[in-house]
Amino acid sequence: MNRSEPFRPPAPKPKTMAGAFASAFLGARDVLSLLPGSAYETFIGQAPGSKRPIFIVNHPHLVRKVLIDRVANYPKSDLMVGALAPLVGDGMFISAGETWARQRRMIDPAFAHMRIKTAYQQMVAAVDAAETRLDAAAGPLPLDEEMSRLTADIVFRTIFSEPIEGEHASAVFHAFAEYQNSVPQIEPKVMLESPAWAEIEPPKRVKEMCAVIRERLGVMIDRRLASGERRADIAGDVITARDPETGEGFTRDELIDQIAVFFLAGHETSASALTWAFFILSQTPETVARIRKETARAVGDGPIRFEHVRALGYTRNVFREALRLYPPVSFITRIATKDDVLGEQKIAAGSLVVVSPWLIHRHRKFWRRPDVFDPDRHLPGRMTKIASLAYLPFGLGPRVCAGASFATTESVLILASLCRRYDFETLNAKRVMPVGKLTTRPKEPIRMRFLRRAPHPASAAAPAPVSG
Repeated sequence: MNRSEPFRPPAPKPKTMAGAFASAFLGARDVLSLLPGSAYETFIGQAPGSKRPIFIVNHPHLVRKVLIDRVANYPKSDLMVGALAPLVGDGMFISAGETWARQRRMIDPAFAHMRIKTAYQQMVAAVDAAETRLDAAAGPLPLDEEMSRLTADIVFRTIFSEPIEGEHASAVFHAFAEYQNSVPQIEPKVMLESPAWAEIEPPKRVKEMCAVIRERLGVMIDRRLASGERRADIAGDVITARDPETGEGFTRDELIDQIAVFFLAGHETSASALTWAFFILSQTPETVARIRKETARAVGDGPIRFEHVRALGYTRNVFREALRLYPPVSFITRIATKDDVLGEQKIAAGSLVVVSPWLIHRHRKFWRRPDVFDPDRHLPGRMTKIASLAYLPFGLGPRVCAGASFATTESVLILASLCRRYDFETLNAKRVMPVGKLTTRPKEPIRMRFLRRAPHPASAAAPAPVSG
């Protein structure tokens, strides 16, 4: 099917400045629905009416100053720490200064088990398990829950060498799903009314779910410690990690902190991006057809091996475009620790500085047709220099997502595998709308049917040779 008009995936309609301001103080909980139209065109701007100064930084050159050049002046803000601290403690995701540097020194070897080739068979096993679940489904399924289960399965196999179906892993997954639904990414009214340096208290239910997650992770760590077993996985590396400068290892609480970081970062952002990618596929069958054609040429009808993934360029660009339209982390919040100047804007110490991939990825002055789904915009030579600088789905600077390549590889594998096996039908497509929670999620669950395709004979096209 060919479209006469390009597909524009759903997004909240921009408000007027007055409407956004009024809605925030009336208790609207979703920041995406409050953004004024001017926010998609400005390079740097100040939010009106807040107790502490709040600045939205959109221009890539200014973003670089916040996240790279002057990163020491802009640590993670109280808003982000308040949402994540009950889960990850003082883990690497929110720690700062020498604590962060020590943790990174100790954790770096564990990233070896997030190296793609090492983890690829774990990804394949999790995809096979997901296909078995989808084949057995009698009706529509909540898409975001299925993608969360699949990516959580991959990360549990990578961390603990066991699937999500295990008792403790399953309990962690279900508690995390409730945590994700309970914590907003940014609470607009709290953000506007909190004075500088205020501590943000997370909701009671958030703390309860975090306690469940940490207790279960602690059981799994204790079981590994008691066994004396040394497995070649992330948990094994974190347990045996030593600071090269002092020789000290992590305490039990620190072990839980770091494993919680790996679990959070290792599955939540991929689940968000894949949810939106499959929704888009359900609305653009021509995209599905191109993925199938590419996969047939590169792979044939056999299993998708690690060396095939590199040849799936269009599928990768579909994932990249889903990340552009629906960046998992819509807002990156920082707090200025001393006075500064960004462009011509004075930034006082204590100001909240917000870098928004959501706004930057849809900015009218950086992108051509920013609201249109167009995977081919990511082809070599197609993207303008400013657009390439305005693409930051995995963050930027020293805190850029270390698992970006891992997430991309697993997502390309998942997209290609499920497109070969299923057609996709969204039952509530007209009601789908994104909201900013911990990550960018649908306001209501996307109800999707995964319709098993009839087996096809071997492709007439020979698989394309894969270059090293």
